[in-house]
Amino acid sequence: MKWEEFKNKLMKEPAFCQAYDDLEPEYQLVKSIIEQRKLKGISQAELARKVGTRQSAIARLESGTYNPSLRFLKKVARALDAKIEIKLK
Repeated sequence: MKWEEFKNKLMKEPAFCQAYDDLEPEYQLVKSIIEQRKLKGISQAELARKVGTRQSAIARLESGTYNPSLRFLKKVARALDAKIEIKLK
């Protein structure tokens, strides 16, 4: 079974749909950090140096397995010459 078929099957389950939707903000944040880093043409190690942390911290951030503080995200944004936007809808 291909991923899309499996995902479509799971999306029929309300609990899975809710969990999937709940993770969307984290996914979008990680995706935008990776995109900005690649757009700037810098490695995880280079970003880590600019932020003042280790490459492994950037790898955890980009993998989505790390729940960063707002302070850390501000440092990452500054290092990427980017801004953070937080909205409640």
